[in-house]
Amino acid sequence: MKILVTGGLGQLGKSLQKISKDYNYDFLFTDIAELDITKEADVNEFIEKQKPDIVVNAAAYTAVDKAEDDEEMALLLNAKAVENLAKACEKNSCRLVHISTDYVFNGLSSHPYTIEDETKPMSVYGQTKLVGEQLAIKYCTKVNVIRTSWLYSEFGKNFVKTMLTLGKEKQEIGVVYDQVGTPCYATDLAKAIMSLVERPSKQRIMHFSNEGVCSWYDFARKIMELSGLDCKVRPILSKEYPTKAQRPEFSVLDKSLIKKELNITIPHWEDSLKQMLNNL
Repeated sequence: MKILVTGGLGQLGKSLQKISKDYNYDFLFTDIAELDITKEADVNEFIEKQKPDIVVNAAAYTAVDKAEDDEEMALLLNAKAVENLAKACEKNSCRLVHISTDYVFNGLSSHPYTIEDETKPMSVYGQTKLVGEQLAIKYCTKVNVIRTSWLYSEFGKNFVKTMLTLGKEKQEIGVVYDQVGTPCYATDLAKAIMSLVERPSKQRIMHFSNEGVCSWYDFARKIMELSGLDCKVRPILSKEYPTKAQRPEFSVLDKSLIKKELNITIPHWEDSLKQMLNNL
């Protein structure tokens, strides 16, 4: 089996590279230098030439606040590029695994979001990711969309690495406590993706993050505690830390479908955080 991974230099792409040695498949990792997925002709030519069995789209425009002023580029990467991949996969009988986000919801729920819940994004980032989902499903019959949340890893920029830097520089920081969700260690998501590709394809949406629930404040405190950093974390309201894009207040995802379909046990977020910090 040949697996093409786009966004190979991102957090998920590098996490898939890290675990790829554990699988006896032919992996091909690309980023913009090898394949510009926003160019339809390039995508068609590349997929026709390489003939992958599965395409995992781990590429995305993820600068949530910047997207508010850069809607054209966010739409190009999060929607048009997905359409290009979906059409090429359909034409070449490839299966597509596309990664999406909790930001497709408005964050006003009182229960974990299921795949049946109404999507209502509150930011440009969330809106463009939702369009990407819709285009993937419209143009590719063999597609799986996996929504995830609060992604972090040993690679690139993310909340955990930011907290580690701040924890070494400052004696006290304020972190919002009125936004609740579940962190997701990118290695755990990568393993779930590999479990998925080893099973027959059904066109559907699934949710994946680690188990448990916390606020960003809880998450930051645990990072400091596990890292042995003497930095006090102070709980603050979102309005005390205004951002250009509106964040979901509640973005816990219901993962019952993916657990049942793949017969997997998902680690608790604290256990995965410990593993990531050990790997650093």
